[in-house]
Amino acid sequence: MTTKRDYYDILGLDKNASAAEIKSAYRKLALKWHPDKNENKKEAELKFKEINEAYEVLSNPEKKKTYDQFGHAAFDPSFGANPFSHAGRQSGPFTYTYTTSDPGISFEDLFGGSGYSDPFQVFETFFGGASPFGRRQTKPHYSLKIEFMEAVKGTEKTIVHQGKQHTIKIPPGADDGTRIRFNDFDVSINVKTHPKFKRNNYDVYLDQELPFTTAILGGTITIPTLDKDLKLKIRPGTQPNTMIRLSGKGIKHLRSNRRGDFYVRFIVTLPQKLTRQQKQALKHFL
Repeated sequence: MTTKRDYYDILGLDKNASAAEIKSAYRKLALKWHPDKNENKKEAELKFKEINEAYEVLSNPEKKKTYDQFGHAAFDPSFGANPFSHAGRQSGPFTYTYTTSDPGISFEDLFGGSGYSDPFQVFETFFGGASPFGRRQTKPHYSLKIEFMEAVKGTEKTIVHQGKQHTIKIPPGADDGTRIRFNDFDVSINVKTHPKFKRNNYDVYLDQELPFTTAILGGTITIPTLDKDLKLKIRPGTQPNTMIRLSGKGIKHLRSNRRGDFYVRFIVTLPQKLTRQQKQALKHFL
């Protein structure tokens, strides 16, 4: 059996240390020896692994009691009926890579008590995965790509999980990145873009071309909306980029019956070619 340092020595504690003292010592040392904060990454990785291995045992009352009684021998596969044999013969549960999934989170946030009461949450937030100590298992995660209007109206899709077919009900108002959680797996929604409609939360924007004659003289045009085509009356003298709001004609909120708004911006189009008579008429108009 490989000779290992005493877990209490690794954390700088004595055997009478309380659970709070063990957690405090772990946080300080994990922050100090995190590989992303040390130039000698190889040494830091070894220290970091050693610190986490010690904490994984000493923070668990049953494992701590067994360790206090038998020492490292309790974790040797050749030692009787190893109560921790589920870890297998790998190099322990410490196979992880040091990649930052959220650069906006500082080390102080991770270890300094800013919402991370459980140090094992560090691995889920910082490394983008589950705790390597098996406290939480990562569920399978699927991505579904759906059409813009399917997200607006809601739809049903089918996925196959572990050989079984599952129907996924996507509620009206789902957006790009919406995550639907199930007991055995999670599903993320990816929404395709629409050729005409642009979405901002629950509001929808439409750029509608408007002939310059209609903008000047007024008239009636037909526009597409999320529900059906709609006739709009255009006032004479409508200026380019004029925007109107159709209240409550946007996308339904996920958790209520409220709907966002539908905005129409008029893009006044000018003719590229004019006849001589048209040019003369414009000069007369001016």
